[in-house]
Amino acid sequence: MTDLSAGLLQLASVLAILAAAYVPLGDYMARVYSTPRDAAPERLVFRVLGVNPRGNQTARGYGLSALAFTSVSLAALYALQRLQGHLPWSDGKPGMSPAVAFNTAISFVANTNWQSYEPETTISNLTQMLGLAVQNFLSAAVGMAVAVALIRGIANHRGNGEIGNFWVDLIRGTVRILLPLAAVVAAILVFQGAVQSWHTGATITMLDGTRSRIPLGPFASQESIKLLGTNGGGTYGANSAHPFSNPTPLTNVVSVLAILIIPVSLTRTYGTLVHDRRQGLALLGVMATIWGGMLALVWTMESRTDGAASQAAGAMLEGKETRFGIPGSALFAVSTTGTSTGAVNSAHDSFSAGGGGGLLWNMLLGEVAPGGVGSGLYGLLVLAIITVFVGGLLVGRSPEFLGKKVGRREITLSALYVLVMPALVLTGASITVLLGSIGDALGNDGLVGSRSAAHGFSEVMYAFASAANNNGSAFGGLTATSDWLQISLGLAMLLGRIVPIVLVLALAGSLARQKPKTGEQRAAALSTSGVLFGALLLGTALLVAGLTFFPAMALGPIAEAL
Repeated sequence: MTDLSAGLLQLASVLAILAAAYVPLGDYMARVYSTPRDAAPERLVFRVLGVNPRGNQTARGYGLSALAFTSVSLAALYALQRLQGHLPWSDGKPGMSPAVAFNTAISFVANTNWQSYEPETTISNLTQMLGLAVQNFLSAAVGMAVAVALIRGIANHRGNGEIGNFWVDLIRGTVRILLPLAAVVAAILVFQGAVQSWHTGATITMLDGTRSRIPLGPFASQESIKLLGTNGGGTYGANSAHPFSNPTPLTNVVSVLAILIIPVSLTRTYGTLVHDRRQGLALLGVMATIWGGMLALVWTMESRTDGAASQAAGAMLEGKETRFGIPGSALFAVSTTGTSTGAVNSAHDSFSAGGGGGLLWNMLLGEVAPGGVGSGLYGLLVLAIITVFVGGLLVGRSPEFLGKKVGRREITLSALYVLVMPALVLTGASITVLLGSIGDALGNDGLVGSRSAAHGFSEVMYAFASAANNNGSAFGGLTATSDWLQISLGLAMLLGRIVPIVLVLALAGSLARQKPKTGEQRAAALSTSGVLFGALLLGTALLVAGLTFFPAMALGPIAEAL
């Protein structure tokens, strides 16, 4: 079977399964977050935490709970990494340095999973299980909880400002959604040959007679949640390109499905909870258009084998696994950069200038196609509110979103949300480039106007775009081990996660305090469903990124491609 045929078969499989799961999974998640009934394990956890599951919170209470939980998670994960050499099951691995532990703790709590170390030689199996895997579940559950809180703010008809209970949403998202799906994905990975072992390693004899040690551990279970929770990271340095993590074309399809299935289905959850499923379909249409367009762009760029350089590099297969080929690599790369996942099955640094630029652009769009678990939905909803405001003014309609007035406070919070990521990316990248000490990290001569300088700038831009968007993937040419990059990227990850969540919850609270308009008053507002609104929303998403990042893109991937 040719690469093209195999790629089309993988793509068709992904789309077919997503279409089949969209309605049942989306409606199931809506029931999870709306039912008054608690499962027995949930009641036990609520009792231990001292949580009243029937008590609703305002935006202030919800936000303080989320921040408190994040702070405790950061401290616990940092301590675990620093002390791992003194704990059981360390396999001789010492505690991590303060800078690396700082960066890694923020990375996994912020749902980023940026890794500036080799997991095989640095992280013990206990830290993997008790620290990183646990945060893969919980950070994803936090993102879904914030998205549901914003939906409740939009759908609240009582005007009492209540948006739910953070602790209930956190536990239910973990127990009822992430754990069951992760178990299914892990079982498929193990069946196909992914590693799941209580041993820390195995010594084998190579063909030349030398002996080598292969790291082992309970890795398939962590691989499943790294994908489902759009976390990224990996138990092996090669990530999902490693045959023990992603052994076959079937696991490649399952991995892509795991990345996309919750963010895509959450649009159905949104439509169900606001009692208008056309609203969810409009968001899904925008997500699908951007994702499909990016896939076509990257796939086309990577399939171009004309020219001596491309042929010398193996017809653009450098940095890609031959068992996946260009189509499977492009499908995975576009899905992971569009969902804040960060897992990779190929080296993004080895993509063509156009293909790598497409992956960078995918993140700079705000990762709303379909975006991270929860974060993609609430990011697109914020853009929808901006679209309603701008579109309403352009056509002389009242700026309202599902009957809620979009006033000064709502548009201010939405605008601040949109500005957070560009501020972090452009400020961090510009300061890093201006520092004269990063030549070794870039691994090129840095000559102004040279191809290496353009690619080096792309590597720095990609790193801060990945951090601020809580993605976690990287251009491999950047060695991010200096204290400056550890701390600056760590702060970009933390602020890129916390500040948007605070703004989204404030927006949810503002909307929840309004009683929606009905009847003729609501009929005068701009419709937020249908093709017209979808086109306006798509244009807004593209314009926001285009106007903000085009000059920087022109200095990096565009200059390199030309």
